[in-house]
Order: sequence, then structure tokens, then C-alpha cells
Amino acid sequence: MRRNDSAVAPAAGERRVVTLKEVAAEAGVSISTVSRILDERTAQSQSATAVRVREIANELGYRRNVFASQLRRGSTSTIGVLVPRLSDTVMALMYEAIERAAAARGYVAVVATTGDDAEGEQRAAQVLLDRNVDALIIASSRRVDSFPQSLQESGIPLALVLRTDGVSPSSLGDDEVGGYLAVRHLIDLGHRDIALVTGPDFTSSARDRLAGALRAAREAGIEIPPHRIAGDGFRIEHGAAAAERILDGADTPPTAIFAANDNLALGVMAASHRHGLRIGTDLALVGYNDVPLAEALPVPLTSVRTSFDQIATTALELLLTPGAGPVIRRAMPTLIPRASSCPPSR
Repeated sequence: MRRNDSAVAPAAGERRVVTLKEVAAEAGVSISTVSRILDERTAQSQSATAVRVREIANELGYRRNVFASQLRRGSTSTIGVLVPRLSDTVMALMYEAIERAAAARGYVAVVATTGDDAEGEQRAAQVLLDRNVDALIIASSRRVDSFPQSLQESGIPLALVLRTDGVSPSSLGDDEVGGYLAVRHLIDLGHRDIALVTGPDFTSSARDRLAGALRAAREAGIEIPPHRIAGDGFRIEHGAAAAERILDGADTPPTAIFAANDNLALGVMAASHRHGLRIGTDLALVGYNDVPLAEALPVPLTSVRTSFDQIATTALELLLTPGAGPVIRRAMPTLIPRASSCPPSR
């Protein structure tokens, strides 16, 4: 271990705290230089001085005093995350991705649930703000929603994920392209009688996926009539109810269905089973988000995948590096074909 003449021997059983001042003295640089180099929230410099300072800090056993650092900056290094519910696999995966992205920058992410309700969103935000989070990441915003703007006007940094209000800093997948890819895939398989199970109209994700699906149909000269479109939520029961309406209201069932997320696709599977239709044989099905369960189903589900980690990393960039690029950024989705999408059987 490097000898440090200024070190004070700790008492038996006591762990001595090494200070920035001691590291700076040993490295022959200023305290501010050491502080900047050892700040875990910034990218690590590979200059000779930075490498040497980190080596000395490790040898001396320096550990960053997070609490003292936060007091100096008036910061908690904590980011609040609002999601509708953690029982939703997509929202749970999104939160985990935000946790990873935050940790990479020296932050901690804490979550509160809103119930996908405007009043619940405000209450959950206040709970997090009362705990002095530095910023908010919101996965529950609505297309017409003044709440994000009111937060920004109050000086609270925020970014929206998975959905956008069209104005606030937002990181999401390109849902219009994703909806297009899903229906284009079904058309390429030979389907022309296609139904759509959509999500809630107040979300940009549901609206944009529907717009992309309809664009693909129009380009192929296919009209999807209103009785082939149903849905008002993102949960499994919403998918089952929408599929029941589509299947009950038709003399002949569609040959294919695009569901605006994988939960809805699971509901479609349940309703199709009740109607005696076999997924991947009698009825082609495409979902969205490619949750881990999709590949493990008895009939693996074709789904549109967007990287949650990419969305989370971009959201942190929007929060912590304002003015670094477009306010609304969209990650490109990819279609993952599996056994649930098949050519028409009639």
C-alpha cells in the first residue's frame, strides 16, 4: 500500500475515512481536480493525471461520501419514475432499464405508480417530489396533458418515456413504424382480412401504432372496416374483450389480428380459444413489445421489439444533458417473427 505520511492510524476495529484532501496531497493536484475525476456521474477521463488519481484513490481506500456530496450540491442523486402499474410487464421492464441507466450515471431510481389516472399521476409525482428527487421520468403521460408542462414551468427537470405529449422531452419507440411493420408482415404473408386490437386513445403509443397499421393497409389497397377495430386499454382483459367484440360481430372471423401490445395479444389468444380458433393455424397474431413471455408461449408470439435500455439511456441524456439534441427521440423497432403469424388458412 502507498505510504501516506498524513494518514492517521485508526483505532482498533475502526475504519478510517480517507478524504479528498489526502488523495489530492498524494497525487500532487488540487482537491477540485480530484473531486472532478472521481465524480461517478461523469464519463471517466483516460488522461494520465486521471488514471493516476484513480489509482492513488484505490490504494488509499478512498470511498466517495455520497451524503456529503449531495449536501454540497443540494442534490439527492435520485430520479423519480412514474409508471401506471408495476404489474404491467412493460412498465416493470422499463423501470428496470431506467434503474440500470441511472446507476451508470451515479444516480438511484425510485418508482411510484399512478394507476394510469391523471389525478393519480399528480399524487404520485408529489410523493416523489416531497422526497427531494432531482428529476422525474414519466411513463404515464397522456397525449393531451398539461401536467408535464406545469412541472417544467416549476423548474422540475423531466423526461417522458414510452409515450409523448408531443412537446416535453420524450424518449420512446417509433410506434408508428412499429404498427406499420406488424401489419406489413401480415400482408406479406397473404392476409387481407385483418383486425386491429388497439390500446387507449389517450396514449400516443396506441394512437401511433394504430396509425402505422392503417398506413400499411392503405398502401396495400386494404380497407380495415370499423367493426374490425376494437380496444380501449392495454391489459389482458382489454384484449380479450376487444377480440370477443370482433369475433362475435362477424359472420366469418378475420384471418389475422394485430394487437397493440403483448398483454392484448394474450387476451386475443384467450378469446380465440373460446371461439375454437387456433393461433398460428386458423388465426395469425402479432403483438408489440416482445416481453420475455412472448417467446415462451406454447405458440411463440410474433412481436415488435423496441429496446427499453436504449429508451432509458436516451431519457437520462435528455434529463442530464439538456440541449444536446432533439427534444423527442424515437428508437427504431424491429419485428420478431415467430409461429403465431402464419399464412391465411382460407
